[in-house]
Amino acid sequence: MIKRVENELELAMFNGVWTTVWREKGFDLEFSAQALERLMIITAEGHYVGTAEIKPYSAASTINEAGLFQEHPELMRAQGEIAEIDKIALLKPYRGQQYITELLSSLIYSAEERQIKYFVSLLEPVFFRALRVTFKVPLEKLGEKVFYKGDYVVPMVINVEQMYSNKQKYAWLSYSQQTVFTAHASNAGIQN
Repeated sequence: MIKRVENELELAMFNGVWTTVWREKGFDLEFSAQALERLMIITAEGHYVGTAEIKPYSAASTINEAGLFQEHPELMRAQGEIAEIDKIALLKPYRGQQYITELLSSLIYSAEERQIKYFVSLLEPVFFRALRVTFKVPLEKLGEKVFYKGDYVVPMVINVEQMYSNKQKYAWLSYSQQTVFTAHASNAGIQN
């Protein structure tokens, strides 16, 4: 199940998951001051096992230290319709296709909901390859892998608008979490 982070307890669980994975990988820890959305994967047993964060992107974003995003022609035209994906993390025992599919689907659903056309990110080379080969994500590599804040990463752009506009091309794509998002938002409104 995918869940949006909506309170301090959930934020603590979110931070616990991604910092565990970052330490394991040797990445420097960098907490975000601003996020558009923080998503968590929760197992049927209630275990918090994965995270993803969608952040605002601008020419001043620190991600530009590792890639020439601000010089990419399509990104220059799409100002205001770009977001950065950060803190994609799955605890080691949960790194199978099922949880990656849930995480990717929720990111695409959130992009469509917010009318984001492009995601930019720095990904591990192995995860980058999985997105390209296994999931057929329309992504563009912006240069070779670079050492950035603790490990090698690949700067890349995902044409996420192409994905949510052509859902039928991605058999693995599931919007089942839309019901979870909607149901949870309704419950939050009742509690307030």
